[in-house]
Amino acid sequence: MKYQSTRNNTISVDAANAIKNGISSEGGLYVPCEIPALSAEMIESLSKLSYKERAAKILGMYLTDYSADELKFCADNAYHASKFAGENTAPLCSLEDGLNILELWHGPTCAFKDMALQILPYLLKKAIEKTGEDNKVVILVATSGDTGKAALEGFKDVDGTCIQVFYPVDGVSKIQKLQMTTQSGNNVSVCAVKGNFDDAQTGVKKIFTNNEYKAELNSRGYTFSSANSINWGRLAPQIVYYISAYCDLLCEGKIKNGEKINIVVPTGNFGNILAAYYAKVMGLPVNKLICASNQNNVLTDFINTGVYDRNRQFFTTVSPSMDILISSNLERLLHHISGRNDALVASYMKELSENGKYTVSEEIKKAVSDIFVAGCCDDTETAKTIAKYFNKYSYVADTHTAVALNVYEKYVEETGDKTPTVIASTANPFKFNKAVISAIDPELNLDDKDEFELLDILAKKGNIEIPVQLSELKSKEVRFSSVCDKENMIKETDKFLS
Repeated sequence: MKYQSTRNNTISVDAANAIKNGISSEGGLYVPCEIPALSAEMIESLSKLSYKERAAKILGMYLTDYSADELKFCADNAYHASKFAGENTAPLCSLEDGLNILELWHGPTCAFKDMALQILPYLLKKAIEKTGEDNKVVILVATSGDTGKAALEGFKDVDGTCIQVFYPVDGVSKIQKLQMTTQSGNNVSVCAVKGNFDDAQTGVKKIFTNNEYKAELNSRGYTFSSANSINWGRLAPQIVYYISAYCDLLCEGKIKNGEKINIVVPTGNFGNILAAYYAKVMGLPVNKLICASNQNNVLTDFINTGVYDRNRQFFTTVSPSMDILISSNLERLLHHISGRNDALVASYMKELSENGKYTVSEEIKKAVSDIFVAGCCDDTETAKTIAKYFNKYSYVADTHTAVALNVYEKYVEETGDKTPTVIASTANPFKFNKAVISAIDPELNLDDKDEFELLDILAKKGNIEIPVQLSELKSKEVRFSSVCDKENMIKETDKFLS
């Protein structure tokens, strides 16, 4: 299978090159030239397999230049029981009939990004071998919190690679910051950016598309790639867990093969819900994809109006991984929905870069709204939702999962749709402990508590166990304390590589 750029259909590469490059040279994102079909018989067959076996099979439908043995090796190592607290890599928790929480945070960094970023280094290493790349591959990452730690953990001390992560200085939780700034590894670097996530993401893209700088680094033996969801090797593994969740519902007798489900995803950069879109187009029986946003509701407005406008107030919320106004992966959806109209997509992205907004045609708007439903909620609603699900089910949801639950409730109230539903739960509640504790017990004064006291309080209040990878942060040394202006990110990269 070949991959083309969203902004130039004449570009055609195989999966290995798409994964190694991360982003196309003109700034477009790689998309598969065709979307493979998933039959009911295949779903039945997959339902009898383990998660890692499902992953190898499904990725094999997209990464056709990788052998079955290579993909089995990648999946076996990425989803080993020692990394995901057992063989049940992405467990479903049923709160009530028809409402299921897909817990994607049982990996080494307690966030859904592990589902892709534990396998990406293996896919990238194979890509380097397949393409005959001699240069060291430099992974550049912009993060709103979880991607950074998951990428650092995945690529630490991986031969032939080095990784630098940029995060917004005041835009991640304290636990997320500690996870990144204490990262071990001889090939890693972490730097805070004065600005928000969009500033960090834009800065990384500018480095990627700076041809003069790339040529200079190439002469020094370096090649850029990405671990953000702009990299197809990061996005493709996310398709797996939606198909796997359907298989699990089937195995548990909660649905019949062919019965449709709804999928609700808290999303900022649009990658996680885009993976669910690919699963639907492949043939997974999906009724509606419900896109849940916090106060930074640029995606809600786009899906409901056809106007994408980032010229608005930016909110720092209790669900910081969704504090995003430039949703990069939306570009991939527009490419598919528009009939692969690369010129049109390029014009939209040019308008976004120059004016901060674009408006799609009525035809594209309808095509999007036929598949997606969108809603949003603020921090007050998020807290009330955490409290509600804790009091009703003794279930402790993190702030992002609570956004998804809130938007789902509004959708059901408005439509009466009781289709069996999967809620993507994207982070362990301990990563956002202060906000979660305050929601469960609003009267408790937490002002004088440090992060590790908060972990203990949440464990007792929620009757849940602190993940060792978070509790051990207390004894780890902070290795990275650099802060840079958004205009100087390229200098930080050059300093790291020098």
